[in-house]
Amino acid sequence: MAVAWREYLSAQSRRDLWELVLLPGIALFLPWRWAFRIFRWAAFHLPSLYRPAVDRAFEQARQRQRTGSSPQEAHWWQAQRRLVTLVDHADLYLSLRHGPRFLARHLDVQGQWPAPEQAGISCTFHWGAGMWGLYHARQHGLRTVALIAPLDKQSPYFQGRPVLYRYTLARVQQVIKALQQQPVDVSKSLRPVLKTLARGEQVLFLADVPADQASTSLPVWLGPEAIHVPRGMLKLAVEQRIPVTFYIVGINLLTGRRFLRIEPLGIFASEEAMAQALFTRFNGLLDEQNVAWHLWSEMPRFTQG
Repeated sequence: MAVAWREYLSAQSRRDLWELVLLPGIALFLPWRWAFRIFRWAAFHLPSLYRPAVDRAFEQARQRQRTGSSPQEAHWWQAQRRLVTLVDHADLYLSLRHGPRFLARHLDVQGQWPAPEQAGISCTFHWGAGMWGLYHARQHGLRTVALIAPLDKQSPYFQGRPVLYRYTLARVQQVIKALQQQPVDVSKSLRPVLKTLARGEQVLFLADVPADQASTSLPVWLGPEAIHVPRGMLKLAVEQRIPVTFYIVGINLLTGRRFLRIEPLGIFASEEAMAQALFTRFNGLLDEQNVAWHLWSEMPRFTQG
């Protein structure tokens, strides 16, 4: 027990408490327009905020010519990256406080979800701030099951970081609240996915998962570079002839408003065609606002086939 409490008092835990709870938690108490102004000020004036991850992300983006390396360009990119992270974390606290009325006021929507009774795969990326997309889908009648990786408290990712572990558990609980469905761990089998589709429900799939998270992978193009992503859901969608819907939730970094874009893509004849359709759109998102991609710092994991 003493060892556990010492973990909470460590420098890393104090940083996690500030960056994951106290600062983004302002959104739980203040009107969103005020909270967002505080977040913008913090992102542009507190360079220590999320520094290790932001530094790694900036270096990966710089190597791929997604940003310049001058001091001014570095400051601007890193500040916006901090702001995206802050808003994404704040969504946990906003979802604890607000409901559909807040969603209607602060979310601009393009496109329509599939019919509620239609089985399908809803595909998105670790880009922007996706929490409100889940609420919007459920509000419009979709029954959706999210695919998640198992949370292992003993994994190296959580070692010595009890605040991060509890924060991650809280986010999973909010996903459950948003979708009103238990998530599915597909690390061992895709059978739960097949059962979900057989019930006429949607499966939520994030396409930009590092290759080391799966047994088989598929190469795709990210800009001029080939990366590897898991193959399993692509193969299932093609073999089962499941219609695919692409959606994304982005952030206006000047106003704090969110936008939801929904685009039906239909049924694909091959895994390669599906991957190309998805990552063509993802490359467009990176051209639009590459600071909004949360996995820049994980790029080395994508290049391992």
